[in-house]
Amino acid sequence: MYVLLTTVEGRREAERLARRVVGEKLASCVTVLPGARSFYFWKGKREEAGEVLLLMKTLSPKRLMRRLKEIHPYEVPELLVLRASAVSEEYLRWAREVVE
Repeated sequence: MYVLLTTVEGRREAERLARRVVGEKLASCVTVLPGARSFYFWKGKREEAGEVLLLMKTLSPKRLMRRLKEIHPYEVPELLVLRASAVSEEYLRWAREVVE
């Protein structure tokens, strides 16, 4: 089990991505967390932005990442994959049933 983190500008876009990747069975669950504040450099300029964080639970991180590169609204999206060191058997079983 993996968690892919990404951010988008607003809740509407976050929900669009969530529905899409769950509908395409690339993620078993997406949690949308509004209220993130990001600080970064973009094209040589320091930026600050309000964003929405998405936590995408997946069994196929490479497939999910490939798809997000196609449909994500950002020119260079944040796509970070974290491997879960432990997952409950029940949750993992459910995730497999949902995406396979």
